[in-house]
Amino acid sequence: MLIDSDILIDAARKDAKAVGFLDRAVLSANTEVSVVSHMELVVGCRNRRELEALDKFMARFTVIALTPGISSCALELLRKYRSSHGLLIPDALIAASALLETEPLATKNRRDFVFIDGLELVEY
Repeated sequence: MLIDSDILIDAARKDAKAVGFLDRAVLSANTEVSVVSHMELVVGCRNRRELEALDKFMARFTVIALTPGISSCALELLRKYRSSHGLLIPDALIAASALLETEPLATKNRRDFVFIDGLELVEY
């Protein structure tokens, strides 16, 4: 299962629902995170201490790097859904990662992804 940034952010803020969801996900499935989500979390760190805590937090996940295939898929998603649904670059890259890894995407923001053909979404 690929975990979207929004759930990771909530868990990093100690939101009980997000922490519980991630704990259950880690126990029951291979949990992955797009490097895009990892980057978003790094940008949110305000100091070295928070960055070190983030590194410890992220150690439990497999981080999916961007590949030429993910880039191509994301570009196609943007061509197909940018104008009609407002798909953003980070969301296109995250969705493409889930599609090419053939993993469902766990997200709070279903509206950002629900229109993407072939993308399986997990209830949060």
